Amino acid sequence: MKTFILTCSLSIILFSLQAQTSNSVNIGTIDSIRSKLLNEQRKIWVHVPASANLNKKKKYPVVYVLDAERCFTAIVGMTDYLSSVNGNDICPEMIVVGIPNTNRTRDLTPTRVTSGLFINDNMAKYSGGGETFTAFIENEVAPHIDSIYPTLSYRLLVGHSLGGIMAINALVHHKNLFRGYIVIDPSMWWDNQKLLHETRKTLQTNTYPRVSLFLGMANTLPPGMDTVSIKNDTTSGSIHSRSILQLRDYIIGSRGGLIANFKYYNEDSHGSVFLLAAYDALHFIFKDYALKMQDSYFTDPAFPLAPYLKDHFKNLTSKYGITAEDGSMMLPPEDLVNNLGFFVLGKNEFDKAEAMFKMNILNYPGSPLAYTYLGDLYVAKGDKKNATESYKKALSLKESPETRKKLSNLQQ
Repeated sequence: MKTFILTCSLSIILFSLQAQTSNSVNIGTIDSIRSKLLNEQRKIWVHVPASANLNKKKKYPVVYVLDAERCFTAIVGMTDYLSSVNGNDICPEMIVVGIPNTNRTRDLTPTRVTSGLFINDNMAKYSGGGETFTAFIENEVAPHIDSIYPTLSYRLLVGHSLGGIMAINALVHHKNLFRGYIVIDPSMWWDNQKLLHETRKTLQTNTYPRVSLFLGMANTLPPGMDTVSIKNDTTSGSIHSRSILQLRDYIIGSRGGLIANFKYYNEDSHGSVFLLAAYDALHFIFKDYALKMQDSYFTDPAFPLAPYLKDHFKNLTSKYGITAEDGSMMLPPEDLVNNLGFFVLGKNEFDKAEAMFKMNILNYPGSPLAYTYLGDLYVAKGDKKNATESYKKALSLKESPETRKKLSNLQQ
């Protein structure tokens, strides 16, 4: 029998963020903020994509993860894998900011309760600090992250359980703070469904252009019930599931432009649902991110491949509501462009290849790879002078035995 567990273990699995040694696997850094709003020192876990070390010009969307001690490693692993491993471009590379708890009940409950369903003495004593915690994210964490790390204006919030209700609270009461939401098995039963009722009213009147939300629901249904029959149940044992299904109806039925999706995970419990739901959510929210290619783009010499890429990422910048006050926009990943350049170079499409490599030089002027590959192009064309200049430029940015050998071969 599947049951809904209100109190989950706070065991920390972040072995990779322990004391750093030469033998450790490091996926991020531990930052820290002295919060005036919370009157305490708060640790912030930050993962920045490895490409930032090479591409100083590149900026990244930011994923904010609540319950970091439970969820941070999962989101880091998924975003990295889906954006850069094995040629994946399901989602963009992203900075991941995890906020671990100090007083979870205080920070992840939107209203104060003194008694009621599922309320124990600890909840009654500490609940209701969610608005202050949201102000902490908006006025202290986000400005700190934006001032230090290479961020785009796109922010995505991930919340599970009590973190999920805080994600909905941000959607309802702080609509301009995030552009995307991953909400997993949220505790919408909280405070006699107070936020649930506010959500219904808000979604009827507010607009959410270019805002995406994915809602995932675990199987916490009482025995013998399904997602249809449970709607007519009135027992306390089903209120968690019923509340989420009501939230689903409000979100999917919204006419305010909110881009929303819902998925029910029949085989997963409240504790296990996070991984699959977050994975599906990334696919949904970034469903238009991947570049759609056709054979004719390579076989037709007249097809403008480089402008096609530029337009695609320009459109993504607009789609995800990324502001451009500082000229920031989503850039084509360096590896993707280089791979496409080599592909068309192999077909002797020299002009297309040159346009691709020069695109990377423009976007990532501190990276030596595009200069090296541009040199390879000039070698293929028999242009020894420009090939030599390209290899020398690449070596001035970073010494490479392979590039050095290519230059030596030219100079013989």
